[in-house]
Amino acid sequence: METNSAPAPLADSGRAWYHAGMPRIALIQQEAVAEPAENKRRTVEAIREAAAGGAQIICTQEMCTTLYFCRTQDCALFDLADPIPGPWTDELCALAGELGVVLVVAGFEKRATGLYHNTAFVADADGKFLGVYRKMHIPQDPGFEEKFYFTPGDLGYKCFDTKYGRIGVLICWDQWYPEAARLTAMEGAEIIFYPTAIGWIPGEEPLYEAQHCAWETVQRGHAVANSCYVCAVNRCGTEGETTFWGQSFAADYCGQIVAKAPVKERCILYADLDLEALEDHRRIWPFFRDRRIDSYGGITRRWGKDGR
Repeated sequence: METNSAPAPLADSGRAWYHAGMPRIALIQQEAVAEPAENKRRTVEAIREAAAGGAQIICTQEMCTTLYFCRTQDCALFDLADPIPGPWTDELCALAGELGVVLVVAGFEKRATGLYHNTAFVADADGKFLGVYRKMHIPQDPGFEEKFYFTPGDLGYKCFDTKYGRIGVLICWDQWYPEAARLTAMEGAEIIFYPTAIGWIPGEEPLYEAQHCAWETVQRGHAVANSCYVCAVNRCGTEGETTFWGQSFAADYCGQIVAKAPVKERCILYADLDLEALEDHRRIWPFFRDRRIDSYGGITRRWGKDGR
């Protein structure tokens, strides 16, 4: 698997290098195949490679165990879901403990018969299962029939305290909503991960560049507005008529891209984040201090002053 131009691999899989406030993250950008078992094998392989490259926090793309099956509505596809916790989470928690890494793994959750979520779980570097985030915003567009499959999340916006930093997780369509990023940052997140599956569909070629620009720009804006790192992990490859545009990236608290993956290739994208510098930045640009929380009541209305 190709990697970005990461710093040289570190001794002892990078754990000896780590000191408080300086985690190395890795984003796993892959294409998927039809067999979930093969996707899981590839994910484990990539996690091991990322750990060998010195990563302390490793994140997968959205629905990393399956194809992006939401292109059509088919009840048989509910069989692809995994219980969380369950055998898959148990395997990866054990792997996290073995390698000493934090894992953010996004998949398809079976909560109960007829109740399914688009979910990411977090495992700490000691192998402890820290919990899940369930995707809150569920899209419904041609080629993205997600409302058929996924119940909206009901756990709210969360921050996970891990060995290597305080992290938040949002998933794909959540990335268009500044409220989600704000509330996640307000829970204490220093890094927000966005496992994602987004791409181009035929007939929209004149919009391709603009669509990608919007996707990247809005997330860089979340990093600026919330003085945090943002890491977006997309898939690549073509599934049906959808060509996923890859280009996973990490942006710092000024919105600057610090690492970016290619469009088409599988890769592990590394970035070294400086949480001590983030602390200094928040003191100089005190956005949270100056929020006028007394003036924001209208944000809970659907539209307009009269609540229409």
